[in-house]
Amino acid sequence: MTPLVRLGRPKQWIKNVVVFAGVVFAGRLSEPEFLIRAILAFVVFCVLSSAIYVFNDVLDMEKDRRHPEKRSRPIAAGQVRRGTALVLSGLFAALGLTAAFVLGPRLGITCVGFVVLNLLYTLWLKRHVIVDVMVISVSFMLRAIGGVEVLRDLEPEIALSAWLLLCTFFLALFMAFGKRRSELVLLDREASEHRVSLSDYSVALLDIIIPMVTACAILAFAIYTIWPDTRAKLGTDKLVYTVPLVVYGFFRYLFLIRERGLGGNPSEILFNDRPLFAGVLAWMVAIVAVLYFR
Repeated sequence: MTPLVRLGRPKQWIKNVVVFAGVVFAGRLSEPEFLIRAILAFVVFCVLSSAIYVFNDVLDMEKDRRHPEKRSRPIAAGQVRRGTALVLSGLFAALGLTAAFVLGPRLGITCVGFVVLNLLYTLWLKRHVIVDVMVISVSFMLRAIGGVEVLRDLEPEIALSAWLLLCTFFLALFMAFGKRRSELVLLDREASEHRVSLSDYSVALLDIIIPMVTACAILAFAIYTIWPDTRAKLGTDKLVYTVPLVVYGFFRYLFLIRERGLGGNPSEILFNDRPLFAGVLAWMVAIVAVLYFR
């Protein structure tokens, strides 16, 4: 990819698939008007994410140059000028927010919150231990909320289950804490120079937190599958049979973090580890089968 394309980190757009949770679990995936709006919301979040990534890379240029992997990013490598990157970031933000409000004021307001939160993270909050990871997780929740809000102009009664929001929150916590652990192991004594908050983390602390978050995420999804409102809304009690696939996915990721020293880039792990990818794909197929092929 060219430096300008890589600058937007298209590989990271996989994080925005949480936008589709709304249309899938609302039972509207097979209806074109709902699916199209979900796809457009996904595109909006991809554009806004790229705006934040570019702005973050401008601010972290010097720190990225000391990172064994991030030093190859276009700005850190000197392939794109900072001024050009700032202009591109502004254009992405303007385009994404404009498109969001065109799709509907609910999505527009959600996206404004998404951008403001991520700007606060980039400028200030990422320096604070625990808070940095919490903000990332809330950012994922806003993606899920946006995926619902974009559908409500067609059907105002659509709402995302609070349990699914909790699942999103804990899943994001799980991946973010895993990333912090990977950075500590990879960078060792230079970790705090790359990310200020890493000076307050330790591998021992994260090895306590990560299993706790894992248990919360699995329990939240398991409770969602058997919750009376879920069974009544979706018209099925078979969703519980997808729980083993969720458990496998979390345990496989834990294995990769602890035994293989991975976790620094969740997107790459998903696509490079075949068992994990197969498990996630099987879960997605199972969800669609349960909800749409009864």
